Amino acid sequence: MLLTLLALSWATSQADLDPQLVFERQRIGTTVYEAASAFDVDRDGHIDIVSGAYWHAGPDFQTAHKITDVPMVGDYYDDFSDYPLDVNGDGWIDIVTGGYFSESLRWLENPGAAGGEWTVHHVDKTGAIERCVHYDIDGDGIDEVFPITAPLLAYKLDQAAGGFTKHVLATEGGGGHGIGFGDINGDGYADAVFNGGWMEGPEDPFSGEWVWHPEFDLGGSASVPILVYDVNEDGLSDLIVGGAHNYALDWWEQGMENGQRTWTRHSIDPHRSQYHDLVLADIDNDGELEMITGKRYRAHSGNDPGADDPVGLYYFEINGGEFQRCTLDYGPAGEASGAGIYLWVEDVDGNGWLDIVAPGKDGLYLFKNMGPQ
Repeated sequence: MLLTLLALSWATSQADLDPQLVFERQRIGTTVYEAASAFDVDRDGHIDIVSGAYWHAGPDFQTAHKITDVPMVGDYYDDFSDYPLDVNGDGWIDIVTGGYFSESLRWLENPGAAGGEWTVHHVDKTGAIERCVHYDIDGDGIDEVFPITAPLLAYKLDQAAGGFTKHVLATEGGGGHGIGFGDINGDGYADAVFNGGWMEGPEDPFSGEWVWHPEFDLGGSASVPILVYDVNEDGLSDLIVGGAHNYALDWWEQGMENGQRTWTRHSIDPHRSQYHDLVLADIDNDGELEMITGKRYRAHSGNDPGADDPVGLYYFEINGGEFQRCTLDYGPAGEASGAGIYLWVEDVDGNGWLDIVAPGKDGLYLFKNMGPQ
C-alpha cells in the first residue's frame, strides 16, 4: 500500500509539516513482537527483518524463518530488543536481546549456512530488562550492552571468548525508568542519563569512578533511550525524552548560570502518549538529524494513560528546538502502526533513503522511504 505523509491537525499551535516524502507501508507477516531490526541474516546480499521468533527474508519479506521460541507472558513476548552483532566472530550476524520477565540477557547464535533454529546463549541474570541500550563508551567502535538502569552494568563484546565480559560501572545512583548515553559535560567521555539525573563517566569507563549528579526529574517514566543531543546548537548537550507510560514528549535544555548547570523543560507534544522508543537519523537526506518515534501500543497491557488513543508513527524536524511533526501513519491499532519498544531505521531496499521497521503489539510494519513525492 502506498502511503504519503499525512498532515493531521492536533490540539496545539504546532501543526504537522506539509508532506515531503513518500512511504510505502508493508505489513510483515502476522507477528506482534515489540522489537525488530534489519540486517543481512543469510549473507545473500539482501537486508532481512528480524523480530522476535522469526526472521523475514528480503527483499520481499514474504518468507518467515523460525529463530527460536519466545515465551509469552500475558500479551507480552519476552523479547525486548533485537540488536544485530557478530558475537562469536564467525562472520554471521547474531542477535543480542533480553527479557523483562526472565530477567535474562542473552544472545542468539546465527546458524550460518547450515540454517535451522538459532542457539540461545544466556549471558547473565541481570534483573528485569525494560529494553537493552547499546552505546560505545570506550571509543573502540563496538557498542557495549546496557540491560538495566541500576546498578549500571556494561557487557563488553569478547569475540575471542564468543561472548561478553561483565563490568559493574556503578552501584550508586541511576535507577528508575529510562536510560541513555552521551557526553553531557563536554569532556569527551561518555556519560549515562537516567530519569533522576546523570552519571559522569571517567576517562577509563571500566576502572574509573562514575559520579552521580541528581540534577533533574524527567517525570517518572522516561523513554528508553533518553536521547542526548544539542537541540538548540549552543554547544551544550540537551535531552530529548518521551513519556513512555504517560502523555509527554519533551526536550530539556542544558544551561549554565553562575557556574552551575541548569535544566529547562520544553514541551514538544503533550497530547500523545507512550513515546517509549526514540531514534535520531537523517530520514529526509537534508544533512540534519530528525527524531523518529511513535506510540507504543498497549505498553502496560492497556493500563497507561491514553492507551486507547489512536496509534501513530512520526518523525520530527528538530529545527533548533522548534520541533515539527511529520506523520507517517495515524489511526486505530490494526489499521495504523505505532512503534513498539525497539524500532529500527535502515536503508532496507538500498535506494539511498532510510526506511523504518516498526514492530509492536499492533503488528510488524515496514515503511519504505521512496524519497520526495
